[in-house]
Amino acid sequence: MVICLADELLKITEVAAELKLHPDTVRRYIAQGKLKSTKVGGTRVRIRRSELDRFLAEGDQEDNKKED
Repeated sequence: MVICLADELLKITEVAAELKLHPDTVRRYIAQGKLKSTKVGGTRVRIRRSELDRFLAEGDQEDNKKED
């Protein structure tokens, strides 16, 4: 996996807002391994923009499989 130095780190609340989900749902996705996160400063959790993009693309692929 290639990580761009300019890869933005997003808060759980920011990801939740983009996905139009509750922050607890984003936390559950992280716990289930569906969405990868990074710990910064020991306890704070952040999600890379590239990971959110991957998650969204994977979701689109799953939606397309269901339509077939």
